[in-house]
Amino acid sequence: MPSPGSATSASPRNSKIVIVVLASCGIAVSLMQTLVVPLLPEFPRLLHTSSSNAGWLVTAPLVAGAVCSPVTGRLGDMYGKRKMLLLSLAVMAAGSAIGAVSDDFALVLFGRVLQGAAVGVVPLGISIMRDELPERQVPTGVALMSATLGIGGAVGLPLTGAVAELLNWHWLFAGAMLFALLEIVLILRVVPESAQRTGGRFDLPGAIVLSIALTCLLLAISKGNEWGWSGALVLGLLATALLLLLAWGRYELRTPAPLVDLRVSARPQVLLTNIASVLVGISMFTGFLVGAQIMQAPPQTGYGFGMSLVASGLVLLPIGAAMGLFSPVSAAITRRFGPRTTLLAGAAVMAAGNFAGSLVHGPMALVVANLTIASIGGALAYGALPTAIMRAVPTTETAAANALNSLARSIGTSSCSAIVVALTTGSLVHVAGGTYPSIEAYSWVFAVAGFAAVLAGLLAAATPATPEPAPTHLAERAEPACASRRPRAA
Repeated sequence: MPSPGSATSASPRNSKIVIVVLASCGIAVSLMQTLVVPLLPEFPRLLHTSSSNAGWLVTAPLVAGAVCSPVTGRLGDMYGKRKMLLLSLAVMAAGSAIGAVSDDFALVLFGRVLQGAAVGVVPLGISIMRDELPERQVPTGVALMSATLGIGGAVGLPLTGAVAELLNWHWLFAGAMLFALLEIVLILRVVPESAQRTGGRFDLPGAIVLSIALTCLLLAISKGNEWGWSGALVLGLLATALLLLLAWGRYELRTPAPLVDLRVSARPQVLLTNIASVLVGISMFTGFLVGAQIMQAPPQTGYGFGMSLVASGLVLLPIGAAMGLFSPVSAAITRRFGPRTTLLAGAAVMAAGNFAGSLVHGPMALVVANLTIASIGGALAYGALPTAIMRAVPTTETAAANALNSLARSIGTSSCSAIVVALTTGSLVHVAGGTYPSIEAYSWVFAVAGFAAVLAGLLAAATPATPEPAPTHLAERAEPACASRRPRAA
């Protein structure tokens, strides 16, 4: 019998359980993105702070996730992906516990940073799937794991909105803590540790420089509209990020054990896929950002439906459901035709949904249908991206490569937020005693998302195809790895 942590892969029966557990971890982490959104208008009063400070409860975890994702990915390749997965969830549980018991803004913000730091769970889970699942089940697992980023975001708004309305807001953090602890127990019981290791020393200088550069870049993107894109602070952050990234790249090419192997990342299959990931993030995330706003806006705007927060979230549930239902479709297309074809199909569907959204603003059923179509395209594309990356990198670098791809998608969603804010604040109407974005503003928002999908499709078409990996001999897949961790009979 293999020892714990062996490379023997899970049996087909147990592999389904592994997929479900890892996907639920992805949902737990993605829920953190929208955990506090329903309460943002109330947090200045609840935490005795300003509206500007309250906005950091959304920005800080985004930056923390982008900084920590490549670091945890590299550490996972070096010391064990399952170990880093458990550590990430433990950090998320600790941050949630802080938020559950504190009324101090600084402590709640620190808790949100810890929650955001766990976003590396998704690329780690994808890499575990590559190492442990039978070859034929890898595309299905990877597609579902990728889709959890959208599923959690879509389900999170109505769920957290209902909790915020019916219970004390601390229960949002308490529930997140319990969710993280449950996932830790499940991982310990059913998820095997991969024996794939790169070894070597951790590139601490590279990690520090990259963290500072990403912090500057994402702060500028996230706060550009608030601080002013032409202001000295934003321009200084962007310039600092550029200089640091150039210096970091030069250092990474020379160090013997880099945080990210830029020679591998510069391969056309990897580079073009990561650029396409930024554009897919922009196109897919648009519906999540503006869907609820459209539903809640008054009818006098010409596009709104005057719904409550919880009701609008329930109406938009098909967006998240579509991502879950179509992730197996993404896997099936990838198995049959390859990830490049799946990405092309996803980009085309996203473009269709977003361009339709830019032209059609009613009735409500048609608006939801357009948002759902774009979500279906996002499910197809998101499911294909990690598979395209993994086929182009060595097995010993899957966690780091997936973390870099996850970072690209994070930059896309951050850029999407900045684009949406810039367009919706640039054209306003005054109706029903309030100020709202105009119908033209939302038309432009969806048009930009549509063009982003088109560009992603063009990059996918220009990406060289990668061969499907040779199937592993069935004898090597016969015995479940997790069986080695079952308790022995007394």
